[in-house]
Amino acid sequence: MIKSGEHHSSGDRHADAAKQPVRRIRDPRLDFFRGIAMLIIFVAHVPWNHWANFIPARFGPSDATEMFVFCSGFAAAIAFGGTFIRAGFWLGTARVVYRVFTLYIAHIMMFLSIALAVYAATEAFPDQDYVSGLALNPFFENPGQQLIGLFTLSYVPNYFDIMPMYIGVLLMMPLVVLAQRIHTALAIGLVLGLYVLQFNQQWDFPAAPFNDELVWFFNPLGWQLLFFTGFALSRKWITPPPVTKAWVTAAVVIVVLGFLVWNRAVWKAFPEVMVLYDVLSNTGAFIGVDLGLLGKTDFGFGRFLHFMALAYLAVAILKGREGILYAPIFNPIRKVGQQALVTFVVSMFISRIAGMILDVIGRDAWQLTLVNLGGMGTLVGVAYFIGWYKTQPWRHVDIHANSAQTHALATGKPVDMEGIDRKDEGKAAADFSPSARPMPAE
Repeated sequence: MIKSGEHHSSGDRHADAAKQPVRRIRDPRLDFFRGIAMLIIFVAHVPWNHWANFIPARFGPSDATEMFVFCSGFAAAIAFGGTFIRAGFWLGTARVVYRVFTLYIAHIMMFLSIALAVYAATEAFPDQDYVSGLALNPFFENPGQQLIGLFTLSYVPNYFDIMPMYIGVLLMMPLVVLAQRIHTALAIGLVLGLYVLQFNQQWDFPAAPFNDELVWFFNPLGWQLLFFTGFALSRKWITPPPVTKAWVTAAVVIVVLGFLVWNRAVWKAFPEVMVLYDVLSNTGAFIGVDLGLLGKTDFGFGRFLHFMALAYLAVAILKGREGILYAPIFNPIRKVGQQALVTFVVSMFISRIAGMILDVIGRDAWQLTLVNLGGMGTLVGVAYFIGWYKTQPWRHVDIHANSAQTHALATGKPVDMEGIDRKDEGKAAADFSPSARPMPAE
């Protein structure tokens, strides 16, 4: 006689298998370029760092910030998009809110840690005013008021502006997902409409309680366009253009034009053309500046076009060769990209420390190389540590201990826990390595 619940048809087994979560292989391009963005952000934030003369921001309007936001949108679709489908809208929203809370705490702790570091350094080296270097004088002059602003995100100094923007964009995700459930065109229209409205209405967020004219340097109502472009591509709401000669040519033209418009030094090499450049700038016809097409705060559309052209060229170059990013030489970069949140917070802190070190030892070529490579090495080390920690290496010890205790209860023999510990010391935790368990996406 078959008891209730014991019979499973082949159809039931197939249905159960279909319900099992499918492990999605991480795209090496995502981790690689997020890792590159984290390393560039570190270099860019080290004060008076000559290495920053060679970052993407010197060769065109888009830079590592665009790379970070786009990749974050792509990764968010992987991390949260499936939750909305499998668990429903409200549980998906709850997961997004929890992530926002994590970012909020990270932002607060990052600010307080850096504020403490620059204040202590200023006290230790009176000839260096590191507090003024970050424009944190209002915080120390009136800490009560600024603490209220800090915790309500109405006090956002320029150095600390990326995380609030990311928080604001993430909070829009449930609304965009809900719109897409009605129709994909509605979600796309919502994103584009909000982008246009914030330009037209000049919507912004206050960045300082003591100055009404200061606003968030990164307006999430503008930057959400890039974030949700990555999100939509990842969820296949939109289809990228194919890799063709015509599209590649168009992308190259946009990148070259962006370089020429952005890099004034190039124009100086041609005095006759420089006259035209000055005339356009002085008469207000230089649309890249005067119409905000290249503005960073509201994310000018010229920046969007430039970055998407770069992204398209990167995809075209790597098409069919994505496996090269799994080469051992790229492992540290991909690891940094996998742990983007932690490495970002750490990079913002150690970049200030790196600047202080350079103030002491000097800024010749060897000293800059030492400090820059040392900072990057620190980020790689932090990323590997966090990656190792997320594998929960203690679990194999718990499993062996539980097995031994179960055996002891069954046989009535005492269990030698110290012996188990000694046995585990020499055993590799292969079953609990990153290759055996998917790495959580950030």
